[in-house]
Parts: sequence; C-alpha cells; structure tokens
Amino acid sequence: MTPASAAPLPKAYRPHAVEGRTYAFWEQGGYFQPHDRDGAPPFTIIMPPPNVTGALHLGHALTTTIEDVLCRWHRMLGEPTLWVPGVDHAGIATQNVVEAALAKEGLSRHDLGRDAFVERVWRWVNETRPRIEEQLRLMGASCDWSRTVFTLDAGPQRAVRTTFVNLFRDGKIYRGHRIINWCPRCQTAISDLEVDYEEERGALWYVRYPWADDGDGGMVIATTRPETIVADVAVAVNPEDERWRDAVGRRVRLPLPGIERELPVIADAAVQIDFGSGALKITPGHDPLDFEIGERHGLEAIRAIDWDGVMSEAAGPYAGLDRDEARRRAVADLEAAGLIVKREEYAHSVGHCQRCNTVVEPLVSDQWFVEMDALAAKAAQVVRDGEVRIVPERFTKVYLQWLENIRPWCISRQLWWGHRIPVWYCLRCDGERITVALKNEEAAGRVSDLLRQGFDEAAIVERADRVQIGEGVTPIVSGESEPEEGCGACGAGTLIQDPDVLDTWFSSGLWPHSTLGWPEQSPDLRRFYPTSVMETGYDIIFFWVARMVMLSCHNMDGVPPFRSIYLHGLVRDAGGRKMSKSLGNAIDPLVAGEQYGMDALRFTLATGSTPGNDMRMTDERLQGSRNFANKLWNGARFVLGELDGARVDRPDPAGATALLPEDRWILSRLHRLAGGVDTLLGDFQLGEAGRQIHDFLWNEFFDWYVEASKVRLRAGDRSPLPVLVHVLDSGLRLLHPYMPFVTEEIWQRLRPHLRDEAAAALIVAPYPRGEARWIDDGAERTFGALQEVVRAIRTVRAEKRVEAGRWVEAYVVADHDATILRDRAAVVEVLARARPLHVVSDRSAAPHEQVVARVLSRGEVVLPLGGLVDLAAERTRLEKEIAESEDRIRRIEGKLASDGFRTKAPAEVIAREQARHEEVQGRLRGLQSRLAELE
Repeated sequence: MTPASAAPLPKAYRPHAVEGRTYAFWEQGGYFQPHDRDGAPPFTIIMPPPNVTGALHLGHALTTTIEDVLCRWHRMLGEPTLWVPGVDHAGIATQNVVEAALAKEGLSRHDLGRDAFVERVWRWVNETRPRIEEQLRLMGASCDWSRTVFTLDAGPQRAVRTTFVNLFRDGKIYRGHRIINWCPRCQTAISDLEVDYEEERGALWYVRYPWADDGDGGMVIATTRPETIVADVAVAVNPEDERWRDAVGRRVRLPLPGIERELPVIADAAVQIDFGSGALKITPGHDPLDFEIGERHGLEAIRAIDWDGVMSEAAGPYAGLDRDEARRRAVADLEAAGLIVKREEYAHSVGHCQRCNTVVEPLVSDQWFVEMDALAAKAAQVVRDGEVRIVPERFTKVYLQWLENIRPWCISRQLWWGHRIPVWYCLRCDGERITVALKNEEAAGRVSDLLRQGFDEAAIVERADRVQIGEGVTPIVSGESEPEEGCGACGAGTLIQDPDVLDTWFSSGLWPHSTLGWPEQSPDLRRFYPTSVMETGYDIIFFWVARMVMLSCHNMDGVPPFRSIYLHGLVRDAGGRKMSKSLGNAIDPLVAGEQYGMDALRFTLATGSTPGNDMRMTDERLQGSRNFANKLWNGARFVLGELDGARVDRPDPAGATALLPEDRWILSRLHRLAGGVDTLLGDFQLGEAGRQIHDFLWNEFFDWYVEASKVRLRAGDRSPLPVLVHVLDSGLRLLHPYMPFVTEEIWQRLRPHLRDEAAAALIVAPYPRGEARWIDDGAERTFGALQEVVRAIRTVRAEKRVEAGRWVEAYVVADHDATILRDRAAVVEVLARARPLHVVSDRSAAPHEQVVARVLSRGEVVLPLGGLVDLAAERTRLEKEIAESEDRIRRIEGKLASDGFRTKAPAEVIAREQARHEEVQGRLRGLQSRLAELE
C-alpha cells in the first residue's frame, strides 16, 4: 500500500488527514527495522527512555525529533539503522504518583502491603505505557517497535542483577554506614546529583559554648542550624588558626538546656579559618563534612532528626518537634540563656529534593554504594583518547572535571517499586551472613510467604541495617545460580531479600547494552554494539551519560557504549523561562502538533536548537513552520499539475551546457546545498542544515526558479519539467528527516513521474549527497545578476507603494551582463512586474529627469517616476508633509530654547524632546529627498 492515492494533491494541506495514514504505511512496510545493505556498518541509537509517569513534554519532543532526524538521514544513506525505543520505570516518580492516587482513596502503601502495592503500580504502568508509545508514534518516531524495552522487563532485570553481583565480587559494591542525602517527603535516600541547591535568605547565629572547666567565656561558634546543636559531639578548629591554638585539648559544654554533654576541642585541617569565628561545631549525624571529620577522629554520629524530618528522642527536650519548630525553640532557649552573641542575615545554598522540592536532610544510614574511582578513570580515558566524542566539545571539560572529583554513588533507595536489591539475609544467623544472589521466581515467592507469615517491614529493615560486611564474614556470592534453599552458614536459616530497591539510574546506566541482550552474547549485541550516538539533554550528562560510559566499559570489556554523545539544550518559553506546569507556560507537544501539524512542531524544534544551547519556543516560530509546510504543498501542487501524467528523466550533466541559465543556476544551488547539508549533519549541526534546506526550497526554488519557469511553461515550452521534478524530488529527500509526513505524502504523488525510481517510499529513498560536476559558478553569477535587477525594481516598487499587479517601465544600464539580460528579459519582466524592460549599455540611453535610480554591483536600474506614481498628487502630498514636519520642528525648538523648560523639566523629559527633534528632522530630510526626485 502507499500513503496516498493517485489523485491530485488536495488544494490545502491537512496534517491530520496525512499523519496517521502515513505512519501506518511506514510501520506496515517494515521500514523501521534495520536491513543489511551490502555489509554497510549499522547506525544505532538507543532511545533515552521516557518515564512511565505519564504524558510526554516538549523536552521529549525535542529528543525524539533530533534522534528521528538522525535515524531517517542514516537510513536514507543506505545504512542499516536501528533505533531502539524504551520506557523507564522511574522508581521515585512512579511510586509518588501511585501513592498520591492511593491517598485520595484514604490509603497508603503500608495499608496494602508490598506485594499488593507493587501489583497496583503494575496495573497503572500497564495503562500508561501504551499511551507513551502512541505519543511517540504521533511525533513520527521511526523506532523499531519490535525491540521495545521496559527497564523492568526480564532482560534488563537480569542485566541489573548480573552487574550488581559482578561489581560486588570485584569489590566495587559495598554496604556502608555513611552520611547520605535523605528526602523526608519521598522517604528515601537520593544521590548527590538528585539534590538541587537553591540560595535562600537565612540567619547565621553566633553561639557561645561555655568552657567545661567553668572558666570565663568559652568558644563562639557560628551556625545556620541551631536545632542540630543537640547532636554536637565536638568543636573543631584549624590547626593553623592561632586564635584557637590554646583551645585544642580543652572541653566545652553543649549550650542547650536539658542535655548534659561535654565536647572536646579538636584540630582538623578541613575547618575553614575565614568562616564565622573559625571554630566549627561537629555534628557527624547531620553534615557531610562533619561526618568525615568524625570518621577521622573516632567521634559518635548522633541522629537528632529522624527519617520523617521530626526531632528524634536523641534531641532531648525538642523530641517530637518538626525541625523548623525545633530551630525556633533552640534559638529562644539560647537567647534566654544569654548564649547568642549576635545574629547576621546570611544567604546560603540549601539542598532540595529534585522531585518534590523538600529540604534534604543529611542523615547517617546503612546504604549500598558503588566505589567509583576505577570506573570513572576508564570513563574519562575513553573520552580523552577520542574513542568517545562529546558534542558540543565544551562539555568534555565539564564531563572530565566531574569524573575527576567523583564520590561513591549511593545506589539503594527505600522504595518498593523498582529493581529489588539482589541480596538475601539469614534470619536465623541474625545478620552475620549475607547471601548475594540473582533474584528468581522461587526466591521471590519465599520472601512473599515470609511477609505473609508476619515478618513486617520494620523488622526486616531493622535486621538488614544490623548486617555488617567485615572481617570474618564471607558473603556467599551465587552468581547467576539460584539462592540456596537455606543459609550456607547455618544450613537451616531462612533467607529473606533486602527490602530496598536500586537507584533508577543504575538500570538506566546499563541501557546501551542491556537493551541489546546483554549479558547474553545476542546477535543484536554483536551487530549493534557499540551504538553510534547517545543523544540527550546536557542536564543529565552526570545522572545518566557518564554512568552509561562507566558501567558499559565495565561490563563490555572496556568498549564504550557509543561513539558520539550529542547534548541538546532545554526548551524554554518566549521569555527564556524553563517550562513548568506551576508557571503555566508549558506547551503540550501533542496539542501543538494538533494545532500546527506535527511536521511544523518537529521543524521548529530541530531548527531552533543548536548543540548544547537552550532554545525559545514561540507561537510565531510554529506558525512560520506551518507556513513552510503549506508553501511546500502549494509549490508541489503546481509542479505536479504541470506534469499531466508525464514521466521524466533526471537532468544529464553531459547536456548541462544546453540548459538555460536559470536551470543551471538552480541545479548548481541544489548540489551545493546537498553537499553542505551532508557536512552539517555529519557534524550534528541539525539546526543549520534544516535552515539552509528551508531557505533553498522557499526562496531559491519556489520564489525564484518556479516563478521563472512559468515564463516558458505558459508559452508551451515544457523544457523546465525535468529540472522542476528533479529539484522537487531532491528537496523532498533533503527535507524528509525534518518533516517526514508532508514530504512522504507529496513524494508518493511525484514517484510515478520519476523514471526508473526503485524506492517504494521516501523514507528509504537515497539521500542527496551533492555532486561537484553540477556546481556552476558561472551560472550562479549570471543568474545572480538577474536577481539583483529584480530585487532593485521590487525595492523601488515597495518604496513607492506600487500596486502588486501593476506593470512598470524600467531601464537596466548594463555592460558586462547586457547579453544575458536581453536573452532572459522575459524572466526579469515577469519576476519584477516590469514591462517594457529596456536593456541599454550606456546611462545616456536612459532617462534622467523624474526618475528613481538604484545602483547595481555592475550597472544601474532606472525607473521613470511617471510610471510609478501620479506626479502631481505625489508632489502635493510631499509638500504637505514637509510643511507639517517643519512646523513640528519649530515647536520643539521653541520649547527646547525656553529657559523655563530647561530649568524646570526633568532631564529625561528634555532628552525625550531632543530625541523627537532628531526624529522629525530625519523624516523631513527623507521627504525633501523624495520631492527632489520628482523635480
């Protein structure tokens, strides 16, 4: 089947009548699947999987458009092209959505229990996944849907478990007691990258910590968080700070009432001498730097704020208070005790959860971590060695700097939805042994049975938190086999799986090879790995891109996952603001596609972006792209209408000299464009390539060549048809990756007129590469002279407001180009609406009085004014306007000369009047010049 009938193109382009039918034609034709062609190397893109949490936004539309442009281009180049689509389970985001739905029913996940809650999430996911895939289809994504992957499919699950076990065996995954970022709202640990820092106005309190030996005074310490004083275990100073050198070794009292604790004064080089008083309160349980200092000095980490953001029992008199209320109470108590020396306004960065914007709490917890140093070193090496190229290049430095300063990655999340950590604990051994194994159905069943028998989550988490991997404890690593029936240590204990799940980015980090079948050595993995391009936004270069490089190099024997990384910018509104629902400035891509056509949306996104830079989306740009689609449609209707069923051959370079100047010009411009576009697309300059295609089709082809060809066609000369058809065909091919629907629809009507055309669809038709033998500098220079004459006449017509349909007389004074202008005078006359057109070789042969003249690069255009305007009426009009302008100038000058105005008027009012004076004077000079032309 074909997407269009043999009937003529309808008068107007209606995207909705074309898009669905055309997409079905491509999909049913198998055009989205990679087909080997003479051993050509494949082009492969793995789609950044959109979250399963609902509708796609403009960022997804931009990603989809860019990747589809690349895939369609490489497919038309004859390369086996694979674009693997997928969807991400989005752990925290998805769980939050389903929990919000439960809350409306008056339920929580704990009311359901883990198994029932996960089942509820699966039901929701099974409803949303098809909607996301349908939205991608509507956008024209030419993915191989037979290879669609979900991050919780069996294949990715096995890849995740295999990677976890291998990293554990290599000593790169460990369970550690460390400080992490905790979101009290999402109730889970989050990585450093998932914390957004916002500058907030706060206060810096200077608090006096009295000496424990009852000596006078004490140490003054500056803090932004008085509520955490209850968890202080020491005071630290820099050993180079002479102000506090004698204090080291002494002790101070914790200044809050109700808690009797003495704090040692210690020396540590990490303390900043120039912050506050130079003395730092050490709270290892609630600050990352303090935790590191505490580790070095063997200090206790007290958790005074609990997992829900409420003060714990360790907070003494503040237990049970919200952390903000505890701050107010602590300040009040310190003031009452006379221990606040001063308070300063202070702006500082406060970490917020990226998903819910809750203030993050640093807490000490037992979590699973990946040691990143070796992984990061390899990921940096493949970029430095040129195995992986980052576009734009400036992000290479950003990428390498992050890898050089990388910290351990906390990969465990306290969620129920996601990849369950493949670790089992023996209940009988009370946590002295751990079995690390790949999850399987039998093990999952045992865990579910245990839960139903009464082991509640709190007990499991508590038991898991007591597990230590240390000296004398040898974890049983079972690799890819099933967990043992019982504990390998005691032989009788029951195994229960770790309740946490893995960070979503852990599974996403395996995406380039898990989607192709790894850990199996599948045919797809052998054929399509490494992939060609990873295209995504620059804002997730650390979240995802760097982690893909690290984990892929580890799993794939050092081979990086892709050859190029293309980073696009963000889509912003007309004012440059980031789009969001809360601001009310978000644009739904499907609504925009419904209003303007999906081709218009795609073209706007593709041509509005440059590598690594943000773009602004406006209705005006969308309207411009829609107008371009209509221009293409109407121009194609004209060409098809002239064919009258004829089949034509492509122009032959051997006969190029017999072609007319406009024919050689447009063919030269076409092949120059094709060569430039090939270079631009190869360098990921998609926006510039699209803009050049647009300018060529709209301006050079339709506005110049098609209009010029009408002179011959209306005279019964059909010689332009081969050139018209060839250029239209080539233009559709060049534009197809950007605007696939309208180009395929037109091309299917054009195809029967293309003699010996082998391709059944434009999506697989060969892409123009540009042939040097068609480049004709002489033809471009010759036709350029005709264009210059036409533009000059059009400019004068516009200035004199000549009606569009009115013909005007014109003289062209030319020496070098006189012959071509005489030969193609009919073309100039039609394009400029200038008849008769006199081509003369000397200025004396053209009129001198009452004319408008425009100088050309090699000649002059002269137009008698009598043919442009009613001279008497124009003279009267100009004289009237000159008199009015002179009167306005006199009034303004009188005002500016007034001493009263100069002394009393504000400076801005005087400046405004001076500007008006200059403006009116400029207008007067222009009017006088035009009147002089009449005289």
